[in-house]
Amino acid sequence: MAVLEIMKDLFFIERGYLNSNHFLYRSEDPVLIDTGYISDFSDTERFINQLGVNISDVRQIINTHCHCDHIGGNRIIQEKSGCDIALHKIGKHFIDTQDNWSTWWNYYNQKADFFTCTRALEDGEVIPVGPHKFKILHTPGHASDGIALYNKAEKVLISSDTLWENDLAVMTIRIEGSAALFQMMESLEKLESLDVDLVCPGHGAPFRDMKRAISKSKKRIETYMFDKERIGDDLLKKIIVYTLLMKRIIDAETFFTYLMSTYWFKETVDLYFNSQYQLKYNEIINSFIQRDVIKHDNGKFFTTVKP
Repeated sequence: MAVLEIMKDLFFIERGYLNSNHFLYRSEDPVLIDTGYISDFSDTERFINQLGVNISDVRQIINTHCHCDHIGGNRIIQEKSGCDIALHKIGKHFIDTQDNWSTWWNYYNQKADFFTCTRALEDGEVIPVGPHKFKILHTPGHASDGIALYNKAEKVLISSDTLWENDLAVMTIRIEGSAALFQMMESLEKLESLDVDLVCPGHGAPFRDMKRAISKSKKRIETYMFDKERIGDDLLKKIIVYTLLMKRIIDAETFFTYLMSTYWFKETVDLYFNSQYQLKYNEIINSFIQRDVIKHDNGKFFTTVKP
């Protein structure tokens, strides 16, 4: 974990690949942006406590979207604190209707709990985080309810999974729809128009060269548009690692069978690789083992990627 005070009393808490980063405004009325993955909630609570905040005192949670690595602690914190929870209006609809498909939870066989969303956020509105005013920017593409938060005064952008420094968040066309790549490009262009000194992403460390990061992301989207196999390959690799992080350790002999029982693996290979399930699985696993991304020890698989 790394902690950085990005604005007065507003702390950036960096997590790993599995859990989203958090933002904690420390005060008598604490505000928390994104709550990580449910299975790692004990760590989330510990990090918040280390900054002098008890989760029972949290007054508001703001979620950048409703994927499981961003909302995992919501229900627990809300039950203990009675806090309000704010999502973009699309995400609020998913939660209100208990839609575990549009949230990705069922599709990717993820762990998550529903909660009570008390506020719907609109594109362009301003939300306070203590004394700091953030403009809500709807940034669909990776997630239909995705938002970024922009503080013009301090030139700080909380970009969530819309913009990372050196990579692009997974694009799930099967859930987000055939226009998702175009939406993602438009979202990047929306961010590009901002005056930003510091970008705080949903995963990874803060960075300052936003233009460079956007340029790299745009190039990846352009590649996806004309090389659909690249979308599928990147999705399979990212979610296989994510699955191993969720499972911690899994029997090597049964891993393929497990993946075949999920919606996402079978449909992705159907869509991009002509239903060659075993061939694609072997290709990725062998590549990961050669690159030391996956370890094979005593008949078990685990990943070296930090959670």
